[in-house]
Amino acid sequence: MKYVTLGLFMLSAFATTSSAQGLKLPALSPTAKTTQQFSVSEIEIEYSRPSARGRKVYGGLVPYGEVWRTGANASTKLAVGEDFNIGGTNVKAGKYSFYTIPGAGEWTVILNSDLGNWGAMGYSTDKDVARFTVKPSVINNKIETFTIEVADIDFNSCNIVLKWENTKVTIPVKVDNADRIAKDIVKNVETPSIPYYQAASYYYETNQNLDKAYEYVNKALETRTDAYWMYHLKAKIAAKLGKKDEAIAAANKAMEVSKGGPGEGEQKRANEKIIKEMSAKK
Repeated sequence: MKYVTLGLFMLSAFATTSSAQGLKLPALSPTAKTTQQFSVSEIEIEYSRPSARGRKVYGGLVPYGEVWRTGANASTKLAVGEDFNIGGTNVKAGKYSFYTIPGAGEWTVILNSDLGNWGAMGYSTDKDVARFTVKPSVINNKIETFTIEVADIDFNSCNIVLKWENTKVTIPVKVDNADRIAKDIVKNVETPSIPYYQAASYYYETNQNLDKAYEYVNKALETRTDAYWMYHLKAKIAAKLGKKDEAIAAANKAMEVSKGGPGEGEQKRANEKIIKEMSAKK
């Protein structure tokens, strides 16, 4: 530990001296911030990105069985703007230190409420808010620089993915937003500026409350008879509901209204597909 502490002190002192002299050098482990819109808020990840540079990473540079800052320099931080579930554990909205314990066949993932640690120094299990295990997988293409990304994004789920060397670790994140969004929709459709189209789109995409979706898209069309995209949405909702004639009529109307506009070609292809599918079911 003395050697690690001395090394970190020397690097810090060198960086301070370089800054004072106006010398700018490339960072060995440059910092990164990833911000991803998710559900009705955002996920933000702050971390430093070390590179392999010919070294063996896991089981070498990053030892197995030891708490790792999940990057370099200060501990990695994860912030989520709403209550969430990570790896099966419910966690309150907020910002947390993000640690891992790598293993050859299993990783432990940790969220910790202490944000002030340098790396894993000072880490205490007493401040853990989530701790669970995941299985790593092997990727064929070698990743030179440690990477964290938010992937596989859906309305209420996504994955935080760690990649380095030939190892990939996938961490599931979920939010329980269906009831909350449904209540917000009901509340907002009672306001002067009524988001009928947005509500109908959400219900269609999530395949729920389709009768409401059909009602809302019809209400949206009462004020926007020139909106071909609304007619197309109506056609899709009607198709899901088995309203074949209504779907065909709305698809034809979408193509008619879109003529001469920038969306004409795309609307023609999409709506002709609906008409073909509905006609075959008659």
